[in-house]
Amino acid sequence: MDAPDPDPSATSDPASRPAPVGPAPVGPAPAGPASADPNPTDPNPTVPTSTGPVPSTGASGFSALVAEAEAAPVDGWDFSWFEGRATEERPSWGYARAMGERMGRASAALDVQTGGGEVLDSVPVLPRLVAATEAWPPNVARATARLGPRGVVVVAAGQDDPLPFADGAFDLVVSRHPVRAHWEEAARVLRPGGTYFSQEVGPASAFEVVEYFLGPQPERVRRARDPRAARRAAEAAGLDVVDLRSERLRMEFHDVGAVVHFLRKVVWMVPGFTVERYRDRLRELHEDIRRDGPFVAHSARFLIEARQPGGR
Repeated sequence: MDAPDPDPSATSDPASRPAPVGPAPVGPAPAGPASADPNPTDPNPTVPTSTGPVPSTGASGFSALVAEAEAAPVDGWDFSWFEGRATEERPSWGYARAMGERMGRASAALDVQTGGGEVLDSVPVLPRLVAATEAWPPNVARATARLGPRGVVVVAAGQDDPLPFADGAFDLVVSRHPVRAHWEEAARVLRPGGTYFSQEVGPASAFEVVEYFLGPQPERVRRARDPRAARRAAEAAGLDVVDLRSERLRMEFHDVGAVVHFLRKVVWMVPGFTVERYRDRLRELHEDIRRDGPFVAHSARFLIEARQPGGR
């Protein structure tokens, strides 16, 4: 079975390098809430910096860890539950900081697929005109409450819809972990000389987790989200790519409960995941972690910056 493409939700980039776990896209299109667009826009899972408590042993330890993870709420895009239980390295380029620097030089900016507005809200000084789009209704409400007091206009727009803005409206368009980048629309709303700046989920992100439960994935799924394809798409839309970097980043899950919580929260990683369906595999994983230490996976991220020709 192909693992669907997760859409990560946006959170701010802390300065420290492992961080708590958050979501990341994998393959095709993400599955989301039945009545809503699945885009809670944020990157992959982010875990805490500490190694966390040593999981208890035996069947009772397994049952307790799984029960705790099943009882934990999974709404919203707060990944603090992973503190002490899982960690994920952050990309070396520091997206939130770099995006904030560009915001400081812009006069009109757009954040596409803003999620709950967490990353945009981390910017110390916003341009005079800032707008954001989001598809998932609960996140539209969160982003409006968070960003409205800072003068940001949040617009509900489906991830595949045309951007509801005039041609050349912005000199900066940003997006962190978009479900899909719409290069033609980004190019259309950029002014001559304007910049598109984005961190995206790369190919085969966290596939160690995906394939532990689903088995080997087809090459077409493993190759999805190739940064070279992003470059080609940007250039086809008339943009000049001025920076393209990619990294694979270590993730560690320190107990089976962290894996359960991750898969309940980032639902596109293992579609249809339930503890009952995968109980035997989860028990094997619990024993593996007890014997060998943390379950290790690797997230994939790439940074792309492109410019609209023209301008001064």
